[in-house]
Parts: sequence; C-alpha cells; structure tokens
Amino acid sequence: MPRTLTGIQCTGVPHLGNLLGAIIPTIEASKSDKNETFGFIANLHSLTSVKDAELLRENSYAVAATWLAFGFDVNKNVFYRQSDVPEVCELAWYLNCFMSFQRLSLAHSFKDKSDRASEVSAGLFTYPVLMAADILLYEAEVVPVGKDQKQHLEFTRDLAQKLNIKHKDLFVIPEIQLDEKNMYIPGVDGKKMSKSYGNAINIFLTDKKLRKCIMSIVTDDKALEDVKDPNTCIVFDLYSLLASTKQIKEMRANYLGRGYGYGHAKQALFELIVDQFKDQREKYWELMDNKPELDKLLKIGADKARTIAKEKLVTVRSALGF
Repeated sequence: MPRTLTGIQCTGVPHLGNLLGAIIPTIEASKSDKNETFGFIANLHSLTSVKDAELLRENSYAVAATWLAFGFDVNKNVFYRQSDVPEVCELAWYLNCFMSFQRLSLAHSFKDKSDRASEVSAGLFTYPVLMAADILLYEAEVVPVGKDQKQHLEFTRDLAQKLNIKHKDLFVIPEIQLDEKNMYIPGVDGKKMSKSYGNAINIFLTDKKLRKCIMSIVTDDKALEDVKDPNTCIVFDLYSLLASTKQIKEMRANYLGRGYGYGHAKQALFELIVDQFKDQREKYWELMDNKPELDKLLKIGADKARTIAKEKLVTVRSALGF
C-alpha cells in the first residue's frame, strides 16, 4: 500500500476551511485499507511564525485534538508531533549540505518576504529543506499538497534524485498529489478563509461566541421583504458546503421568497454547524481538558515514527561517511 504523508501547521486552532478542505478528506481517505497514512503536527515549521512558547504548545494540542476528534485512528495510522522525532533535524542538516543557496533563494516562502530581509529567519529560508527531511525520512511515496506547496515538493524530489545518483536508492522519490480542486472556503468577509486574514470560523468556540462569529458574516443591504440572490451570498455558500440536498433546496427557496432575512439564514447556518459537529466539538474539549491523554495518544505515533526514522538514519549516515 502507498505511504502518504501530510504535515499540519499549528499556527492556530484549525478552522472550518481547514476541516472541509483538508482534515476531513484526509481522515476519510486514511480509513481505507489501501492507504498507510502518516500525519504530523509541524510544530518545528510553525516556530518560523509563532515565537510564544505557550501559544505554540497550546496550538499543537489544538491541532491534535481536532484530528482525533474527527476520528483519525492513531493505531491504524502514524500521528505524531514533529518535535518528538528529533531525527528529522539531523536529516535536515545533511540535506542542507546538498541544497544550493541559490535554489533556496527562489523558494516562494522566502521570495514573498525577501523585500523585508530583516524579517526572514534562517529557519524560514531553509523551511523547504526541513520539509524535504519530513518526507524523505519516512520514505513517503505520496504527498498531497496545494499549489502553493508544489515548489517545495519539487525541491524534495530534486534533492532525493541528486543523492540517489551518488548513493543508489538512498531515498524514495515522492510523488506529488496536487489538489487541483483547491476547495475555496469563504471566510466571514468573503475572502478565502484564513487565520492570517482574521476571517475564520472556529467551530470549537462556545455557542455564544460561535453564533456571534456567524452573525458577523458580510451580506448586502437587502431588506427582509426583498428577494435575495443565493448565488452571491457567503452565508448560502457556507450553508451549501454542509447541508443536505433537501436543506439546500429549502434555503434557496427561502432566499427567492420574501420575508426571509439574512439573520434567519445565519441562524440556520449556526444551528447546522452546532448540530453537524456536536460530537466532534464535545470530543475536542474533552481532549483539550486532558492533555496527558493527548500526549499519550501522540506518543503512540511518535514511537512508531522514531523506529522508522532511526533505521533510515543508519543508512543515510553510512552512505555519507558517518
């Protein structure tokens, strides 16, 4: 079975866009007997942007609790914190010694901030090499990525091929599984939902705070009695991503009728989220209130990951002369 690897940044609590675009589809795919899924919390990568120790720690737990609350099986799959497998840092150093400075300077993650060089850390500059180490250490065969990460995967493939020329079959060359659909989940302001935009919907908020967030979704100024266009409404878009076909038809009819306001639609969206994710929200807070249990579950994956990592490093060290 192919080994698939996915890294999850921990720059905040996963939002609705993360859930619908990546987390839920990955977890569903992992349930198949045809897949061997490695999922890790990329807290070392996240250090390039999150410098507060307590926040980074809490974010790591929040990501873990989210994946586990949505049913990621730690016994069937390999689920771990990146920092719990320090072997990845050793491999990253070896790979850095084979990666050209010029090539790294072309990385989008660096170029986007290159005009503000004082803000770019060495960690951000070498980010793609640590990502390559994450992949090559576990001999991942398939790596699902969005278009923004495709370049980093190409770096990984190039590094592996370069080393394989001199040291035959040292690394598995990973295949890039590009998400061409790139599901667009709108935030409360209509832009793509993102923590960096401050427009995300966090389903794990208390009911009061979640409702307030939903009620803040931007709409036009049509009055209660006006006919409304569901095709241009963010509320309707979000509702359609979660609702059944019957519910969507009913909501569309409400928009095209009269006497149905955006407040009604937002309330319906709020109730749908609360109802649909009731069990996951409860499980999330149960786990967040029991950090020792989270550590225990993450250790299961870390132990499995370290066994593979140590074995791989023995081969790499020998090949490189150590």
